[in-house]
Amino acid sequence: MTTFKAEFRPVRGAEGQGDIYFQIICGRDVRLLEAGCRVAAVVWDARRGRVVVPLSGDRAAALAARQTLALGMARLTRIVRRLDDSGVPYTADDVADEFRRYAGEYTLFAFMGAVTDRLKEGGRERTAEAYVSALNSFRAFRNGVDVALDCVTADLVDAYWAWLRRRGVVPNTVSFYARILRAVYNRAVERDIVDDARPFRHIYTGIDKTVKRALPLATIRKLKELDLSGRPALDYARDMFLMSFYLRGMSFVDMAFLRKSDLAGGAITYRRRKTGRRLIIAWTAEMQQILSKYPDSGSDYLLPVLTADGGRAERSAYRNAGYNINHNLKRVAEYAGIGIPLTLYVARHSWASAARAKNIPLAVISEGLGHDSEATTQIYLAGLDTAVVDKANSLILKSLG
Repeated sequence: MTTFKAEFRPVRGAEGQGDIYFQIICGRDVRLLEAGCRVAAVVWDARRGRVVVPLSGDRAAALAARQTLALGMARLTRIVRRLDDSGVPYTADDVADEFRRYAGEYTLFAFMGAVTDRLKEGGRERTAEAYVSALNSFRAFRNGVDVALDCVTADLVDAYWAWLRRRGVVPNTVSFYARILRAVYNRAVERDIVDDARPFRHIYTGIDKTVKRALPLATIRKLKELDLSGRPALDYARDMFLMSFYLRGMSFVDMAFLRKSDLAGGAITYRRRKTGRRLIIAWTAEMQQILSKYPDSGSDYLLPVLTADGGRAERSAYRNAGYNINHNLKRVAEYAGIGIPLTLYVARHSWASAARAKNIPLAVISEGLGHDSEATTQIYLAGLDTAVVDKANSLILKSLG
């Protein structure tokens, strides 16, 4: 049977101060393991083996020591449990070695980096980018100092939330980072690296409703008829906006990576990169009119966004193209007298809004956008014919004249 407890040992030359150790007893083996904290002798309760927080004086140091001690004891409990469950004989040195190894290997930065690498290997580049963004944010909060996974506590997460809010980060972004960090933490729980201490229980991880940004059909028609022939960059940005609208509000990432082979039999067939859902969209004269304006680059891609296949250069080109288009769309909006910031995502909102204005059922709109829905909505979508959605899209495009 293995037991352990905390001990206080005075430090020579540091009067009234001492280091806390964990004493590990495994059979007849006894080992001391540094807990990593030094406290004043007056705050050490030898009988109970714990730090007492004083009513005055350096309360912060005592609280920090108490938390370090509690986390260390929890880690030892988990290690001993796992070694016992393995059925393999072990020594006090094995417990101490596992304790030290944990501190070096099972850290948030390292573990999250490994998760991100697996996402990339699985072809989930956009999800991996989101994980990198969340990790970079938490790394900035920690000033680059890593933290063991079992030290990710509710207090630490609460402090991170406060740090984000002080910097003016909007609630949806705070929630976005928290959901990613929570997903990584849950993976560690599933692998029995940590016990679930529910460190995110005080943090809001929902999604607030954002201000609706949708253009009425009259404004879409105005954009379509706008003469931008003398402004090729603005003309191209407007065309990509309209193409997204024509393609039932297709997201830019899906547009950019459409291949020529996806267009066959008078329809586009593709899978949404975000959800993996397979969608089919009837190819219309409006779409062909835009495509015919631009010379074939010779690449395998259908639209004039990307010219090279594969690698980081492709991802970089996609991001740059999106940035340039959105930048120029703001200029188009100013030129056309549109009062809201125009982006590619507005095209998606606008298609959904136009469909709703045509009294098209919500289930049809959801199918058209390729949304994943709640179970009850999925029942309505299960037998939906693609032709119904294409008919809805045809009604919208005809409204443009």
